[in-house]
Amino acid sequence: MSVKNQNSTNAIALENKYGAHNYHPLPVVLNKGEGVYVWDVDGKKYYDFLSAYSAVNQGHCHPKIINALKDQAENLTLTSRAFYNDKLGEYEKFITSYFGFDKVLPMNTGAEAVETAIKLCRKYAYEKKKIQEEKAQIIVCENNFHGRTTTIISFSNDEDARKNFGPYTPGFIKIPYNDADALEKAIKSNNNIAGFIVEPIQGEAGVFVPDKGYLTKAKEICSKNDVLFIADEVQTGIARTGKLLAVNHENVTPDILILGKALSGGAYPVSAVLANDEIMEVIKPGQHGSTFGGNPLAAAVAIAALEVITDEKLADNAEKLGIIFRKEIQEFAKTNELVRLVRGKGLLNAVLINDTEDSSTAWDICIKLKDNGLLAKPTHGNIIRFAPPLVMTEEQLMDCINIIKKTITEFKK
Repeated sequence: MSVKNQNSTNAIALENKYGAHNYHPLPVVLNKGEGVYVWDVDGKKYYDFLSAYSAVNQGHCHPKIINALKDQAENLTLTSRAFYNDKLGEYEKFITSYFGFDKVLPMNTGAEAVETAIKLCRKYAYEKKKIQEEKAQIIVCENNFHGRTTTIISFSNDEDARKNFGPYTPGFIKIPYNDADALEKAIKSNNNIAGFIVEPIQGEAGVFVPDKGYLTKAKEICSKNDVLFIADEVQTGIARTGKLLAVNHENVTPDILILGKALSGGAYPVSAVLANDEIMEVIKPGQHGSTFGGNPLAAAVAIAALEVITDEKLADNAEKLGIIFRKEIQEFAKTNELVRLVRGKGLLNAVLINDTEDSSTAWDICIKLKDNGLLAKPTHGNIIRFAPPLVMTEEQLMDCINIIKKTITEFKK
């Protein structure tokens, strides 16, 4: 049974009645997207300043990506990995060349890719580094966000994600983010360290950008001690920060690269783990996989999505527009007591609202932004993340900046 002529009230009521309450969405019901815009069921048009958490870097319903989806869907969607298909090898060659690795292990979601990287790292530690079995440990950072599977929440600081989901998976050591000395100390004091998994910019933590040189130093420490440097670029990759990868800002090459979200331009769940032969060859048939991982539909979509990134020079656009956004909001902050600061790279930015983390101010501002035609979402209470599709023009960006300034100027606590 389908529901026709649905309005916002009915759509929200349906989700609330029949869906698990595991999200707290902004009260807007969307049914169409194109480029940087989305429309709700009542026909109101908005600028999208979240990009599905950076999954639609290429813009909503990019015609090249959608055409690739349609063309492939009419021929073959899924074979499982029980058989070869004519798209997977083409995709594997394309993506490994695109990012400069020997091999790719294709998966579906970002959390699956993180789990895959953890398994790969541990297996490498036992079979190549000769760490005693069951003893391998992976270093993670405080305030990380890598997903919400049982293993991942085991090393999360987020009590909403953790509480009452135990017992937790062991094998992780937590250190402060942006602290290379803490990393070196943790590695040197423990002979069982297999890897270090890190977000080049911590997105969910509030777009926390580490000090210049941190990633370079961390990679040097890992390399010197035969510890795998694992970059989780699910949110920061695919041109979002003004480079193809956020680690490219420091010319760092990870041992294992994790990708997802914009790898498909938001058209289909696609994720990937990339590494060179020495690491990837520890995975043998039957040891890891997914029915949908590497399906021909995903392969066709991902190729098209990555071609759009290159063809439309979206990394360059993100870099240029990000500089404008931060400059404009920094100037605005000097005149408005509600804005504490703005930080970010490229078009992954956050505005810190001058209120406590447990306040509703950032949420209330986002409601007002919605009313004024711009969709954004708070993270960590008093921080608003601003991350529009990378196809945005400078004219559109300035229009959005004016909406943000006007909304905050007129806002009353």
